[in-house]
Amino acid sequence: MNELASFGALVAITIGITEVIKRATKAPTSIIPLIAFIVGFVLNLIGNVTNITSLTLLTGFAIGLSASGLFDQKKIVDLVRLVRKDKTIPEDPAE
Repeated sequence: MNELASFGALVAITIGITEVIKRATKAPTSIIPLIAFIVGFVLNLIGNVTNITSLTLLTGFAIGLSASGLFDQKKIVDLVRLVRKDKTIPEDPAE
């Protein structure tokens, strides 16, 4: 649960930083998803600087994509489950 809360917080922070960058630089809307992607990735790396793994990198990508609206929470859970190759994240009962 703690991972999910920190993920949500990083997505919210990424959205905020991206919005500030967008307004401050008058960046074209076509590059905003790229900016969100980069900001989310960098924030996740900063938060996990002592333990950078493939999961850290994938989570950073997912945070950036989520902030830009290109990736949804369901896909993130599936991605984490795939990378971990274990059942620590319960299966979705709706599936």
